[in-house]
Order: sequence, then C-alpha cells, then structure tokens
Amino acid sequence: MKKKPAVRSQVSRPERAKTKDQQSAILLGAHMSIGGGIHRAIERSCSIACTAMQIFVKNNMQWFARPLERAEITAFLRHAQRCQLGSVFAHANYLINLAATNPQFHANSLRALAEELTRADQLELPFLVLHPGAHLGAGVAAGLEKIIGSIDALHAVLPKLKARIALETTAGQGSCLGDRFEQIEHIIESVREPERLVVCLDTAHVFAAGYDITTEAATRKMFAEFDRTIRLERLAALHLNDSKTPRGSRVDRHEHIGKGKIGLDAFRFIMRDKRFRKIPKVLETPKGKELLEDVANMKTLRALME
Repeated sequence: MKKKPAVRSQVSRPERAKTKDQQSAILLGAHMSIGGGIHRAIERSCSIACTAMQIFVKNNMQWFARPLERAEITAFLRHAQRCQLGSVFAHANYLINLAATNPQFHANSLRALAEELTRADQLELPFLVLHPGAHLGAGVAAGLEKIIGSIDALHAVLPKLKARIALETTAGQGSCLGDRFEQIEHIIESVREPERLVVCLDTAHVFAAGYDITTEAATRKMFAEFDRTIRLERLAALHLNDSKTPRGSRVDRHEHIGKGKIGLDAFRFIMRDKRFRKIPKVLETPKGKELLEDVANMKTLRALME
C-alpha cells in the first residue's frame, strides 16, 4: 500500500518563525505578587514567559511601609532576568482616594501616593497606575477639582520625580470618578503639569462603565472616542480583563479572557492593532500560586494574533 504524503502546513517555516517573533515582541504579562521581595516578582513573571509586568511597590492594603533598602532596590534593578521584561510598571494601593472628603483620609492619600511614587522612581519604573478617586457624595465637579488640586500639590513637592501617574479608567462603581473619558481628559488638561500624567485603559472597566466593546467595530469606535477625547499618545498601558458583569453595570468584577460578557472580539482587535504593539498589556484576572490561569489567558491572547 502506497504511503500517503504528509500534509504540510500552509504556513511556511519563515512565516511561522515570524509569527513567533511577533508574539514574543508583544508586551504581554500580568500583575505579579511581590511576596518574598520585590525582585521575586521578576522571577514569577519570567517563569511563565511574560514580557510585561505590573506590581505593587508595597503591601496594597496598608497605607504606609518602611522605605526601600538599597539592597532591595539593587536586587530588583540588577536581577539577571530583568532584561527579559520589556515593560515593568506599578499600581498604587487601593486605599488612596485623591477626592476624599475626610481631611485625615485625604492627607493619608497624599502621603501614601507620594511615598509610592518615590518607590516607583527608585525602582526606575515609568509610571504608577492610579484610580482617580471617589467623590463620596460631594458631586462629580467637586470630586474632579479635589483630584486636580491633589495632583498639583503632589507634583509641587516631588518636582524631580521621573515616575508619572497613569490615571486608570474606572467602572464608575459607587461614586468612583474616571468612568467617562471626558473626566480623565478634564483632569489632565486642568493640572499644572499635564506632561506628568498618562492613562491606563482597563477593558473590564470601560465595558462596565457603558462603552460597547463586544465587537471589533464597537471596539474600534471606543478607541476612536478615546483618541478624540484623551488622545492615544497618552495611553501608557492596557489592563486586559474580561468582565463578569454586563455592559453598563458599573460593577468592577474581572473574568478570564473570553469567559465573560465582553467576549474575544475586543481582545483580538487589541492584540492585532499595530498601534498597541509597544503598549504593555497586563492581566488582572483571578489566579492561584502556580499562575496557571495567567498561562492560559496569555495563550488565548497570543492565539488571537494568528
């Protein structure tokens, strides 16, 4: 019996290699724990082939922490695997609220943010992602003005800091501000040093806030609106999260890629659009210590590029 010839892939070897190179060049990763030392986050990221990483610069559920020691900074900056990560940035702790109405809470927020920006700068991170704040009943206009004044005050006492604030789009849960692009734009245009602010867009947040990203056309339209309002040149990072809650719910609940209400079209668009190639994309989806969920989500995202 004559042996049938092997069926060859329609994709040539050079093309397959090119696709692999394109995927490795994509800045893709996840938020990583700093348990055991900030440098350990690098090891966790590299163990699952991340090319981008987000971290907290201290315990995210505490206001303050002791200053970083020189040995800790050196261990992070000179880590042998640090060069494998094309982008590393930080996220501020969730207690900070620049629109806080309680004087002590607002003072704590300013001090905590100043300390975390300083830590980010010491670790040579380009920016610190920050939820703008919640007005807590004072009203949108008053809340935005409080945020603007807070950022100006912070910049005034940290004039030489290179690490910037990346305002994150929010779901608008409760009285949280930043769920509309116009609010983010108003903050940036109103501060004294707008060049020290950039933006992080979270897919789950914009979806929960009411922006339609369930199809490629709708996602393209959302980014066009972002560009008209805030400008894409200010986009410094993308949080890639599906949503457990429906569009417009204003409830912030992250889900694994393709398992939530958003679906895959938005992520396919982001992964394929050349404008986002150099913008770091990180997951903030639920996971265990073995990081298997991150591996699965990144595999899904990389497959969307093919």
